[in-house]
Amino acid sequence: MMLTFSVFPSPKVSDTVVEPYNATLSVHQLVENADESMVLDNEALYDICFRTLKLTTPTCLKMSSTFVGNSTAIQEMFRRVSEQFTLMFRRKAFLHWYTGEGMDEMEFTEAESNMNDLVAEYQQYQDATAEEYEQEEEEEEEAA
Repeated sequence: MMLTFSVFPSPKVSDTVVEPYNATLSVHQLVENADESMVLDNEALYDICFRTLKLTTPTCLKMSSTFVGNSTAIQEMFRRVSEQFTLMFRRKAFLHWYTGEGMDEMEFTEAESNMNDLVAEYQQYQDATAEEYEQEEEEEEEAA
């Protein structure tokens, strides 16, 4: 069984321009090879440190996750990374760094597809939950 704890990037925290590529390529591998992945949104961690803990420069801190749960809200983080990836990949920005190391553009296309599928799956679960809730309310009203 493969379990991962993965911190996903945010432009608020890092200025590395290729992070959307790295994150999307990582998700592609995690979807294919990991049984479970605990996703930590670096932007959320930064906001917690800055707004809640009132740390002016929350960098290089030992931070831990005090809550681990599954929520369809994580799709927003995946969507943010996916949009950044797509903007760069359309222009083939910095792609030569990866192809020069032996990667193929098809790997990027597959990774983008996996990320889009992941976002769509979370959206499907979010929509299904809302529909189920509405059905339960209708059944309760009919019974009353």
